[in-house]
Amino acid sequence: MKEKLQQLFDTCIEDATTEELEVLNQLLEGFNKKKLNLNSSYIGGLLHMERTIQDQVCELTIPITPLLDNSLGIVHGGITATVIDTAMGTLANSLLPSGYGAVTTQLNVHYLTVGKGDYLTCRAEIDHKGSKTMVISSDVFRSDGKKIAQASGSFFVIEKENRMNKNQK
Repeated sequence: MKEKLQQLFDTCIEDATTEELEVLNQLLEGFNKKKLNLNSSYIGGLLHMERTIQDQVCELTIPITPLLDNSLGIVHGGITATVIDTAMGTLANSLLPSGYGAVTTQLNVHYLTVGKGDYLTCRAEIDHKGSKTMVISSDVFRSDGKKIAQASGSFFVIEKENRMNKNQK
C-alpha cells in the first residue's frame, strides 16, 4: 500500500502547478492534523477547522483556499453546509451529558451571497434544548464581515452505543 501511495504522490507532484502543490500540501497537513488528534475528524483536519465554544455559542473558522472552490472559483455550497453542520453538531454535543450524542435530523441553509475572501466563520447558537431534540441556528460570515448564509438545524438526542456492546451483537 505504501508503494502504491508513493507512486500516486510522485505522479501528482510531477509537473504540478504551484496551486496544485498548495492544495496537496493542505490535504496532507489536514490528514496529519487528524492523525495527531489535533482535529477529531478527517473533514475537520482537511478543512483546518478551528472551533471555540463559549456561553452556549460555537464559533468555527476555516481558511478559504482553492481546495474549497467550486467550478466558479468561489466556496462550494456543500463546504458551507459542512461548516454549518459541524458547528451546530459541535454545539449540540457540548451541551449533552456523557453517554449521549446529537445527530442531525434536518438542515436548512439559505445562501445569501458568494463565499470568498480569506476565511469563513460560522456562529451557531442554541434555540431549543429538550431531552430528545434540539434546534440550533447559525450564521456564516466571510472575512470582510458579510453574511453569506444563515441556517437552522434540528437534532435528535441519542444514547451513544458502547463499542464493546456493538461488537458483541
